[in-house]
Amino acid sequence: MSSPEVSIVIPVYNEEDGLASLFARLYPALDALDRSYEVVFVNDGSRDRSAAMLREQFQARPDVTRVILFNGNFGQHRAIMAAFEHCRGDKIVTLDADLQNPPEEIAKLLAEMDKGHDYVGSIRKQRNDSLWRHWASRAMNRLRERITRIKMTDQGCMLRAYSKGIVAAINECREVNTFLPALGYTFARNPTEVVVEHDEREAGESKYSLYSLIRLNFDLMTGFSVVPLQIFSFTGIIVSLLSAFFVVFLLIRRLIVGPEAEGLFTLFAIAFFLIGITLFGIGLLGEYIGRIYQQVRHRPRYLVQAILEKTE
Repeated sequence: MSSPEVSIVIPVYNEEDGLASLFARLYPALDALDRSYEVVFVNDGSRDRSAAMLREQFQARPDVTRVILFNGNFGQHRAIMAAFEHCRGDKIVTLDADLQNPPEEIAKLLAEMDKGHDYVGSIRKQRNDSLWRHWASRAMNRLRERITRIKMTDQGCMLRAYSKGIVAAINECREVNTFLPALGYTFARNPTEVVVEHDEREAGESKYSLYSLIRLNFDLMTGFSVVPLQIFSFTGIIVSLLSAFFVVFLLIRRLIVGPEAEGLFTLFAIAFFLIGITLFGIGLLGEYIGRIYQQVRHRPRYLVQAILEKTE
C-alpha cells in the first residue's frame, strides 16, 4: 500500500462499549481533513468483544484501517510502540479510544505540524477527571519537570503528533519501560503544544489505577534522569554530617551533665528517621536495578498474534 500522509495510532483495551461511538466520530473527522490517512488500532489483549469489533471495522473500511492483535496485555505504551513500528504515515498522531480527546481536535495538531513543528503536544482545556487525579497530575507534572527538565504542560494527555523522523528514532530505542511522549520530546528539534478540548469518558472505566499512575511516573523519572539518585546521595551526605555533629554533642553532654535517660525517645525517633531514609534509598536503587534487570533479559516487549491489513 502507498504511504499515507497521516497515521492515527489508537491502543485499545476492553473498550467494547465505546468503540462504536469512536468509529462514528473518528472516520468522518479524518475524511474532513482532505489528507490521505490510515488508522492503526492495537488490541492490547482485550477480554471483551473489542477484537471482534476491530475486525468488523477493518472489513468495513479496509482501505484505511489496520489492526494489530496482541496475544496478551502488554500495556498502553507498548501497544503504541508496536503501532509505531508498523505505521507508514509522515505524521503520526496518537489517540486514546475513550473519546476523552475528541477526534475532531486532530486537525489542530496537524495544522501545527504544517508550520514546521516536528512534535506537537496537547494541553487539556478543561479536564473532566476526578479532583484527586487533577491535583495528582499537576503535582507530578511539576516534580517531573524539575527532575527530568522535560517541559510538558500536560503529560497525561495522549493526543500528540510526531514526525516520521521522531518515530523512527523512538523505534531505534530498545527500552523495555519508557514514557513515549517524553521520549519523543527529547528527540524533537522544534516542539510545541496546543490547547485541545477534553470530554468525559464515553463509556467504561479508566484503565489507569492509582498504582498504575504511580508506576508510570516512576518509569518517567527513573527512565530519563539520575537526579533521584543524586538527591539521595546528597541527602545521605547531609544526614551523615548531622549525625556526626549529634554524636559529638551527646559525648560532650555526657561528660558535662553525666549519664541520663530522658533522651531515649528522641534517640528512637532519630533512629527510625534514619532507617526510613535507608529503606527509601534501597527502594530507589531497586527501581534502577529493576529496570536494568528487565532490559538485559532481552525479552520481547510484546507478541503480535495477527495483523489485519489490506495488501496490494
